[in-house]
Amino acid sequence: MKRKIFLTLCFIMIVVSTVYGGDNRVGLTLIPPGTITNKVDLDIRAGIVNQGTEQQDFKISIYLNNVEQQSLLHYSTITLPIGASHSIKYVLNTTDKVGNNRIILRVEDGKQSYEVTKKFEVIESDIRSTRLIDGAWAGIYHWSEIEGKHWNADIKQMTDAQWHEMVRSMHNIGMDVIVIQEVFRNQEYVGQHKMNVDNYPGKAFYPSELYPDRVPIMAHDPLEAILSEADKLGMSVMMGVGMFAWFDFSAESLEWHKQVAKELWNKYGSHPSFYSFYISEECAGNLYNSEQTYEMQLVRKKEICDFFREFKKYIKKFAPEKPIMLATNSMGVLDGADAYPALLQNLDILCPFGFARMPKGDLTGKEAADILQNFCDDAGAHLWFDLEAFLFNPDNSLYPRPIEEIIHDLTLLDNFEKVLCYQYPGVFNDPKMSRRIGEKRTIKLYQQYQKYMNDVKRMRRNNK
Repeated sequence: MKRKIFLTLCFIMIVVSTVYGGDNRVGLTLIPPGTITNKVDLDIRAGIVNQGTEQQDFKISIYLNNVEQQSLLHYSTITLPIGASHSIKYVLNTTDKVGNNRIILRVEDGKQSYEVTKKFEVIESDIRSTRLIDGAWAGIYHWSEIEGKHWNADIKQMTDAQWHEMVRSMHNIGMDVIVIQEVFRNQEYVGQHKMNVDNYPGKAFYPSELYPDRVPIMAHDPLEAILSEADKLGMSVMMGVGMFAWFDFSAESLEWHKQVAKELWNKYGSHPSFYSFYISEECAGNLYNSEQTYEMQLVRKKEICDFFREFKKYIKKFAPEKPIMLATNSMGVLDGADAYPALLQNLDILCPFGFARMPKGDLTGKEAADILQNFCDDAGAHLWFDLEAFLFNPDNSLYPRPIEEIIHDLTLLDNFEKVLCYQYPGVFNDPKMSRRIGEKRTIKLYQQYQKYMNDVKRMRRNNK
């Protein structure tokens, strides 16, 4: 929400996550957020939007820990026309930054001075990963009644207050990044529908003015509930823009995503916890999914690269510092090698899954992870890990994965700068929750992971 600030002084200092004041918007994002190891560089993103009625000049300063000359990381001056935006990227090496730190962004426009601060922690490590799960997907309602068999009936009855509870329970085990799976439910697939922006039949999980039909759930606005609780706890929420259609990156899908992203930003962008945009459609690691002909494989690869180039360009107009994430699987990545460089130029975070179930004849999970890391390093993008915290029953319903297997993945795949898991609702359950989502084994997994997390943190303290 835009806030008008009436000035009695020439300058006013505002310290929040994103600043609206006078004619401008100033924002700061750290990639990754929260705790990282000193083997991971910190990607600092600053964004400015001139929302006034005249061209403006800006002085931009980025500091580490203190506002003083010796702590200055970046300084620049820019001129922005009416309605224009600008973003700055500064990469900080964290090798010698072990401990608690903060990044301070100061922007002056000649009338006001804005200050935005973000905290981060660096831990000593010999690998990139923290060996902990840093966050999790949170589906408002599982897309598959078969896969979500053990929790869909329960999650449908969750109230806004119970979504507050769930956010707190995630925070209690260090899962401080929440990925909202999707904000619309629509079960279609690329190439198998005739939808467009005007006849889109999907139903919303929030009060949408674009498409007012609602998924029948008890909560009035679970997005607001998640964001508002995450604000209080200093967590990060990745807003799932979707579902248009699975694996669909066509021009029509792009236009739909633009309109939905703008509505989500207008409704929820003032929340400090609104961290990024996540494109819900997913994709195979080959970047063309199941297309059989070479011609159609090239079409799909071109579509996904075009989609993220244009979507990134659009998001920069109003939220230039906000990253964009996509989850692919880890299979067939060599077949997508010709398209990854172009894709990752406009995709900030790649978060692949499926490393524990690589098909016969493909790479090993570790080999696929290393290749994807090279793709991301070459493009200046970020590789996160979508750890699957579930297994399939014979009927394809999901159940909590044994903690030993989760720990095995956390230990084996150690190059990821952030680890997220799929998913929290229905797989983990805090025993203190007023409503259990899913079966009893979800409580056991929560308690086992909590013990593992505490053991890892205890070892860190003992090794200092």
